Amino acid sequence: MTRATRLLLPVVAAACLTALGPASPALPAAREDARAAAIHPVSNIAQMQAWLSRVPVTREFPPDFAGSLRAYASAFVIEMSTAPGCVPCADLWTRLGMLRQHYGWQMRTLSREDALLRSGRLGLPWVGHPVAWVRPIDDPSRMVPIAIGTDHAPNLARNAWLAARMLTGVRPEVGVRALSKFTGIVGASPISRFHR
Repeated sequence: MTRATRLLLPVVAAACLTALGPASPALPAAREDARAAAIHPVSNIAQMQAWLSRVPVTREFPPDFAGSLRAYASAFVIEMSTAPGCVPCADLWTRLGMLRQHYGWQMRTLSREDALLRSGRLGLPWVGHPVAWVRPIDDPSRMVPIAIGTDHAPNLARNAWLAARMLTGVRPEVGVRALSKFTGIVGASPISRFHR
C-alpha cells in the first residue's frame, strides 16, 4: 500500500465520523453507526438530488487547473464500479463523461470484484456503487479514490486533479486535505443495511 493510500484512511474515517452529527456524549459512536451516517443509499433521482443538494460545490481552482488536468489525461485513467439500475452510477457516468469531453481523460468500468479488492486494500468498507478511482495508465497497483458515491462535477474534476498530483509527487497529506469529501450517495440495494 502506498503512503498516499495509507493517508487516505484517516480522511475516510474522519468523514464517516463527522457525518454523524450530534451524538450522545456518554457513548462513542459505533463503527456501524458511522458507516450508516456516511452512506446514503438512493433508489430514485429525487432522493439523489436531495442528498446532492447538501453537498458543497468546489468553487476555487488554481490558475493552471484546466491545462494541468488536460496534460494529465495522457497518463491517467478514471475507473468506476457500476451496476444496472443504479441511479447514482448513471449520474456519475454523466459527470465523468463531461470530464472526458472537457479534459480528455479516459474512463473505464471496474468490475464489482476489482472494486471490492481495491476497497479492501485501502481498508475501506464496501458501500456499494459507484466508486471512482484515478490510477496511472501503466500502473494498476497505484490508485487514489476520487468518489464514493456520485458528486458534483467540479468536485470530481478537482479530486481527479489532486489524485494525479498525489500520484506524481505532491505530498499526499497536502492532497488529502484538499480532496472534496466523499458524498456516500450510492445505489440502494434490497439487502442494504443502511436504508434511512
